Amino acid sequence: MDYYHHFGIDRLVNIEIAMNYAGKNVLVLGMGKTGLSMVKWLSRIGARVSVADTRTAPPNIELFQQLIAHEAIVCGALKPELLAGIDVVALSPGVAMAEPLVQMALQQAIPVTGDIELFAEALEQYAPQDTKILAITGSNGKTTVTTMVGAMVKQAGWDVEVAGNIGLAALDALMLRINTGKWPRLWVLELSSFQLETTRSLRSDAATILNISEDHLDRYHTIEDYVAAKMRIFPDSSDRCVRVLNRDDARVYAMCDENGKYLTFGLSAPAFDDEFGISPNGTGLCLAQGNTYLMKLSELAVAGLHNAANALAALALCRAIDLPFEPLLQALHAFKGLPHRMQKVAKFNGVIFYDDSKSTNVGSAVAALNSFRRNVILIAGGDGKGQDFSPLIQPVSEHARSIVLLGRDADKIAQTIQGCDVPIHHVANMDEAVQLSFLLAKQGDIVLLSPACASLDMFDNYIHRAKAFVAGVQRIEQQFVYSTQTCH
Repeated sequence: MDYYHHFGIDRLVNIEIAMNYAGKNVLVLGMGKTGLSMVKWLSRIGARVSVADTRTAPPNIELFQQLIAHEAIVCGALKPELLAGIDVVALSPGVAMAEPLVQMALQQAIPVTGDIELFAEALEQYAPQDTKILAITGSNGKTTVTTMVGAMVKQAGWDVEVAGNIGLAALDALMLRINTGKWPRLWVLELSSFQLETTRSLRSDAATILNISEDHLDRYHTIEDYVAAKMRIFPDSSDRCVRVLNRDDARVYAMCDENGKYLTFGLSAPAFDDEFGISPNGTGLCLAQGNTYLMKLSELAVAGLHNAANALAALALCRAIDLPFEPLLQALHAFKGLPHRMQKVAKFNGVIFYDDSKSTNVGSAVAALNSFRRNVILIAGGDGKGQDFSPLIQPVSEHARSIVLLGRDADKIAQTIQGCDVPIHHVANMDEAVQLSFLLAKQGDIVLLSPACASLDMFDNYIHRAKAFVAGVQRIEQQFVYSTQTCH
């Protein structure tokens, strides 16, 4: 039994939700940022909204109390009586389809929707017909590619709105645009697998799945279930949607639709005009489309071949809607990367420190390791979310001199890579990890925080984890500089 049949999503797809929510009783599950955006939008279009959250003290409760009656807000266990009289359930991405109350709703033929589905329905009803959409998902790189695309489109002179699983929630961005009366020419949407589970009406002009690696297996039964969620980014039937696919990822490349339009990207030289890749010419390696050289690889301001792949994906998406090359390349030249994604934070005593705390799965850590030669002191570990850590074996063997592990699944990672002939060290916290890594490092080495795991076992989020890493680096740097000055 596949994931969608098991959780009733096949039934969900066949249920038509009326575009007119006026007077409908809608239960919003989840009181995070996305849940708040759904409450605001549904209230705006005339729905009678109630909201529930499993947490006894959700962080945004005061904001919800300003929008709806206090008696329509329920915190704590999700009990069956919440569904009494409910016409539609609006599911936040953080609430799993396996939640018993959601399953009960599906069994009672109560439609289950999500923020991107509400957004897609609203675009169909309100947006100008020439509005375009680019949709982006993948296990790794989607925030970088989404940001790249937004900058490239803006450089091309288009009015663009970037939203979804990045920055503003899609419905919040929609309401701002409606309020100003100024619709963007293009929406660039970053979408998570959780958001895509309840999405069926989005009609994008081009969409991409950048890559697939094991992630969120604490929520999905198998990697195939996870892939099925990602694949919902492609419309079932849309002549206009161009699929932008990674030909270096077998699972993604298999999604080529022979009856549809597609472009591919990868690190190999492109053989055809519908391929983007890296080609050698007389001056070195270049980003290219087919036989057309676009820019030198060395001119990218972001490090690593995985970022070259991100740039190629962004180019393919923008070319899928016929944007001219010149402004796209200008924007790529200027793009400096994002915080906590292979971000250089310090260099002293011949050692460079990189913050890649956004590496919350194995695929991301593999890409980070492959960006360097064999001179990496890797700090990894945390909540592995049920992942298989074996893909780390080869890059650790090829690129790491030592591994420093912390967090819940440190022992699991150690057991997996113990045959790599690379020293493995265990520490209790991030400060110890940074101190030990500096002691292990030689001149010319890289200390890389790329955890391959989620952070919530030890930190509030990956940003909190990054701050702990940077603080540890700064303490050592201050001590090192002071002692050096004292010696003189």
